[in-house]
Amino acid sequence: MGARKRISAEKRKEARKEQFTAKLTGCPITQRKMRPVANLVRGKNADIALAILKTTSNSSSDYLYKLLTSAINNWQQKTENKIRMEEAGLYVKIINVDGGRMLKRIQPAPQGRAHRIKKRSNHVTIELGSRSEEVTNVETQE
Repeated sequence: MGARKRISAEKRKEARKEQFTAKLTGCPITQRKMRPVANLVRGKNADIALAILKTTSNSSSDYLYKLLTSAINNWQQKTENKIRMEEAGLYVKIINVDGGRMLKRIQPAPQGRAHRIKKRSNHVTIELGSRSEEVTNVETQE
């Protein structure tokens, strides 16, 4: 590996250490049903987002609740429990809901016909950010 590639790989590795993400692939709910619930928690603090997802009566909120707790656990492992969640000011920085694979099925119809059914799935990605880091970054730039 050349020096330039090694340097860029090290930069990517360092940047990845500061990203706290969790991914859910192949969730058996359509992205159309998942997106409104994801929009509820986008940009909110992590503890408030957990409360919103806990009280929302939708099956997609259960999947997002587990995914958000997984992202918080990833954050705790990377920071090695040095900072409490409330002090760090964790919030949902990015949440993406993309379409997954479709399972094509056939449902019997009248007069010997068959109708196609598309069972859709989705992929969800959550990235957490820290408001305290953003405040320190703004102060250092000024």
